[in-house]
Amino acid sequence: MPSVARKAELPSKEIKLPEPRFDGTVSIEKVLCDRRSVSDYSNAALEVAQIAQLAWAAQGVTGAAGHRTAPSAGGLYALDLHVIAANVQGLPAGIYKYEPLTHEVVSLTEGDLRGQLAHAALEQPAITQAAAIFLLSAVYARISEKYGERGIRYAHKEAGHAAQNFLLQAVALGLGAVLVGAFDDAAVHRVLRLGKADVALYLIPIGHT
Repeated sequence: MPSVARKAELPSKEIKLPEPRFDGTVSIEKVLCDRRSVSDYSNAALEVAQIAQLAWAAQGVTGAAGHRTAPSAGGLYALDLHVIAANVQGLPAGIYKYEPLTHEVVSLTEGDLRGQLAHAALEQPAITQAAAIFLLSAVYARISEKYGERGIRYAHKEAGHAAQNFLLQAVALGLGAVLVGAFDDAAVHRVLRLGKADVALYLIPIGHT
C-alpha cells in the first residue's frame, strides 16, 4: 500500500513536457486490435515522455487554430486533464494539471495520493498499482452556456473520445490502462482538490504490464 500522501500546497509551478511524437511505429489498426482493459501493473516507473505523449493524445493541440486530438461540440472543450503521478521518472509524486495550449503541466499538490484515491474508488487495486492515474473531468458551464442541458451530454461524449485516444496511445507505447468510472464523486473531488465546477468523469490508471 502506498504511503500516506503529503498534501502540502506547492507554489504554482509549470513544467514543460517533452514534445509529443507524431510518427509512431504502430499502425492504428494494430492498436485497435490490441486494445484491452488492463488493471494489473508491474512496479516499473513510467517516463515523463510517456506522460507527455498520453496527455497529448487525450487533449493535445494539433494545429495553430487550437484544434485538439479529440472533437468537442462547438470547439468549446469542456474537459480538463489532471495527472496524478506516483512512480514517474522526472516528475515528483503529486497532482498536476495539463495545459494543452502550452503542452506543460502545472504542479498543484505534492505526495503519493494512490492510497486515498483508491479508497475513493471503492478500493480498486488498479489505482494502487498504477505508476500514474489520469483524471478526465468536465466543467459543464463551458458548453451548457451555448447548448443548454444538452451540453452535458456533449461533454460526456467528449470524454469518451478523449479516453479512447488515451487508451489507443497507451497500447502504442506498450503500456496497460483501464477506465475507472466507479468511484465516490465527493471523495474523489476532495482527494484531488478539484474546483467547485469540476465534475470527475474518468479515472485512468496506467502502468507497465
